[in-house]
Amino acid sequence: MNAVADLGTRSWVDRTGGQLTGAERRSLLRPLARTHAVNAVGRLSMLARLNSGRRAQVDPARLVPPSSALTRAAVEQAQRLLSPALLNHSYRTFAFGAALGALEGLTVDAELLFAAALLHDTGLPTSERNVDFTRGSARIARDVAEEVGLSSAATETMRTAITLHYSPRVPLAHGPEAYLLSAGAGLDVGGLRSWHLPPDLLASVLEQHPRLGFKSEFAAAFRAEAARVPRGRAQFLRRYGAFDLAIKLAPFHG
Repeated sequence: MNAVADLGTRSWVDRTGGQLTGAERRSLLRPLARTHAVNAVGRLSMLARLNSGRRAQVDPARLVPPSSALTRAAVEQAQRLLSPALLNHSYRTFAFGAALGALEGLTVDAELLFAAALLHDTGLPTSERNVDFTRGSARIARDVAEEVGLSSAATETMRTAITLHYSPRVPLAHGPEAYLLSAGAGLDVGGLRSWHLPPDLLASVLEQHPRLGFKSEFAAAFRAEAARVPRGRAQFLRRYGAFDLAIKLAPFHG
């Protein structure tokens, strides 16, 4: 049970390389099914114009990226390692995660959330065979943290948020940074919880950070990841989560 509860954390990725056991795969089936069910209901509410986001309000200041030595170093690494489409996805991930956090009244370290968002996919372009790409992303985050003298506790928070982010339904118990990083990435990739946000906020974020063909580029990157790590989470999501279709059906163009 402890091994299953540990799934997706930085220590789990370091220990396993991101390879799922049979018990771990089974443990992900229920949260994955629930995610699909909730997504279907939420997307229908958007089509019927009954979604809660139409009445929601988010202070625009919550979406402004913080400026610090950590965030500037994270931006520098992300700009160096990511394509324009993946870089813009990282900015949208922060904005959507921060907006969802504001609606839920969560207290979050905005610097750690932003740095994690900018770095969460940096390992994807150069992932190793049989090693989950988030291990590379977490190592890059560690190097950034060491460069700016971040505390060990804050570094661990950021790195575990990164390794957890694409496990189905990351709970708040893992901390608000991990919870909101996962929520923001899931919204941008598959439209998850998009019905909670105001339409003008979604449009504004997309205008500031255009998608630039993100759907096709990200789907191709995840196919490559699934092939490199055949027992990893990317392959699990493609096999059981109809991940390519979820990307295609996300309520965004491009």
